[in-house]
Amino acid sequence: MTAQPQDFAPPSPSMPEKNLRAIRAALVVPQDREAFDAGLKAVLDEVRVSLDLGALNDFVHRWWISACDSVTDPGGRRQMHLRAEQILAGEPVPRGRPWHEVLTARGVEL
Repeated sequence: MTAQPQDFAPPSPSMPEKNLRAIRAALVVPQDREAFDAGLKAVLDEVRVSLDLGALNDFVHRWWISACDSVTDPGGRRQMHLRAEQILAGEPVPRGRPWHEVLTARGVEL
């Protein structure tokens, strides 16, 4: 048995619903909203040609995860984009903790 994106319900009432309007509304960082809008246009163009809604389902699921992250840690989303801009500009960026340490601290078994 495999899990499908629609099998996962938001963990709490404060999480956005899994629809385009709620996802976009939950994105607090302008760069996220801009990327969402551009990606939505691209995926809708793809769906018009292929007539396959799988790409749209994948898009909704990926952005729902980002929207949940935006709701739970808006400061972290802002920091992520700030670091990305610094990296793209060639500026030195202080290294954070390795991802496996962060996940372990959150109780995720590796």
